[in-house]
Amino acid sequence: MPDIESTNDRQKPRSNAWQSAVTVVQEAEPPVIPAGAHVTTIVVEFPPGDPGTPPHRHPGPAFGYVLDGEMVFELEGQPARIVRAGEAFWEPGGDVIHYQDGNNRDDVPVRFTVTMFCEPGKPMLTLVDEEELVRRKSRRAPRTS
Repeated sequence: MPDIESTNDRQKPRSNAWQSAVTVVQEAEPPVIPAGAHVTTIVVEFPPGDPGTPPHRHPGPAFGYVLDGEMVFELEGQPARIVRAGEAFWEPGGDVIHYQDGNNRDDVPVRFTVTMFCEPGKPMLTLVDEEELVRRKSRRAPRTS
């Protein structure tokens, strides 16, 4: 039988960096995840000044992180806010309308990643038509601009 050498015999001493390597950027208590859900992670990139995806909704919760640039983020019932590179966002999904996810800057692209809990057999994103937007306009937070 051949001699077996432990890989630890050749490794450098372990670093303690792992003890301070994690930074919590977001904690949330999302609503129920759809039964049988699968998870999809995407990267979205909008060019400078792009308004982003039209008003839409997701079947389950979505968790995101801005990698570069600045995103205008607006959910039904909440005022629009700017999410900058290094900041996180989330939305509950379900019946909530996601009004804005566009680029807040006209000089640089915005790039963000989103992990969504998707309901089997349903698209990860459904656009909201104008009729529904009019019907639900009282649920949208007042806009400052």
